[in-house]
Amino acid sequence: MSTVSLGHIFLYETMGTALLLLLGCGVVATAILKGSKGENGGWLLINFGWGLGVFVGVYVAFPTGAHLNPAVTVSQWMMGNISAKQALIYFCGEFLGAFIGAVLAWAAFREHFDAEADPGKKLGVFSTGPAIRTPVWNIITEIIATFVLIFWILMSGGTPASIGPLGVALVVVGIGASLGGPTGYAINPARDLGPRVAHALLPIKGKGSSDWSYSWIPVVAPVIGAILATLLFKATDAADLIKAVKA
Repeated sequence: MSTVSLGHIFLYETMGTALLLLLGCGVVATAILKGSKGENGGWLLINFGWGLGVFVGVYVAFPTGAHLNPAVTVSQWMMGNISAKQALIYFCGEFLGAFIGAVLAWAAFREHFDAEADPGKKLGVFSTGPAIRTPVWNIITEIIATFVLIFWILMSGGTPASIGPLGVALVVVGIGASLGGPTGYAINPARDLGPRVAHALLPIKGKGSSDWSYSWIPVVAPVIGAILATLLFKATDAADLIKAVKA
């Protein structure tokens, strides 16, 4: 990644994450907002929508490694694949892209946001929230789910771009279907914080609170999950074993 300019990292990560969030927030809006043709589409529709959002985002950001997720960036920095300066640019692109994608999703569904009376559903389009609010267990859930994502990425050969968009997309669908019930599976600090900021700033009729008291959990827990996954990967010498098998 050393040959990729900082400008390209920022541009492609912004575009890729924006498309991920546009499609991700969009599928939630489709499934839960009043009057949508996909209203009551269910949890699996949301899971597959997010997975396909990842698929599109990874393809778009392929030239710069397609992190789309600060947890991935932290892991890649720990692995020595990117510098601290590059990591900072990845973070900026990811958070900006997430904000932009959420705003675009709101624009696409603006009339349905106005028609929807439940402020909880409006916030649910933008950010995650626990089914049962128990901070310690909510954190544990997000750590476990993110650990699965990051450890799989590392075991599959490095960055998401090197293993193919479809593989990452299917893992995200699997995580959502298996581990998403308790918290809505943020597994990505930018995915939750960028849209939450958008929810706070946008002129959404009857939107209610942005639930800032919960907002730190989907930011901190995925980073912890990424750190634990990377430490285990390094401690088990998995990278050397993967190279030996490929050889």
